[in-house]
Amino acid sequence: QARATVLTITGVHVGELRNRGAAAASGEILAFVDADHEIDAGWVRHGVDGFGDAGIGAVGALCEAPPNGTWVQKIYDTLRARTPGRYEVSWLGSGNLAVRAEAFRQVGGFDATLQTCEDVDLCRRLIGAGYRIINDDRLRNVHLGDPATLGALFASELWRGRDNLRTSLRGPISWRGLPSVAIPIIDVAGLAFAIAGVLTAPLGGLLLTAAALIGIGACASLRAARMLAARRALGAGSAVQSLAVALVYDVARAVALVMPASHRTRQAASAQ
Repeated sequence: QARATVLTITGVHVGELRNRGAAAASGEILAFVDADHEIDAGWVRHGVDGFGDAGIGAVGALCEAPPNGTWVQKIYDTLRARTPGRYEVSWLGSGNLAVRAEAFRQVGGFDATLQTCEDVDLCRRLIGAGYRIINDDRLRNVHLGDPATLGALFASELWRGRDNLRTSLRGPISWRGLPSVAIPIIDVAGLAFAIAGVLTAPLGGLLLTAAALIGIGACASLRAARMLAARRALGAGSAVQSLAVALVYDVARAVALVMPASHRTRQAASAQ
């Protein structure tokens, strides 16, 4: 007969919550599924099947946006750049992730000091210990918590971006991961120059402001182009929407470096 042990814990970060759940578990595979994720009926079966090779440390899949979501959610979903099939990746989100219990304990579990990006950090340490991370598209899941509006997106990334650099700079940075480190730094510098230009407008500072905003817009345009390619959409409306989502995403990630938001702020914005 199936049994469940429910732990009620307050006042700790999500990494610590997951660590305590893992400590109470007795199985060989730990399944981490967030409350706002809806997993497919075959998720558990495919997850267990995915550990046939002893060298696999974790199995999961990129989440999907709500099927009847807003235009913001649909475009935001293209940031995930899903590829069909089963293949090795550098990290997966812990909102729906199966981890070999032995490997999890070997690397010390989640870093409980991190408020965000704890999944990136865990996956990097698993890889450092010799394990592989596998994305398997059979582990279908829907993230009901995707931001529904541009305001919610800004608050969400203002929270998510708070530990981005801290985790990214812990290990080797791949070419694929370089934009997530470089763009927020470039954009926050651009915002600083833009403000400085406004303050020195009588001295011709607006030229500096214009140059800084053009730089920020260029970074967002590159991201929007990738999003459009993923959607295979060429219309003007899709281009404007993709640029809006990319710009809000990038600016929020940049501001998070100096003014990070709390998870409560993110929840409040999502509830509006």
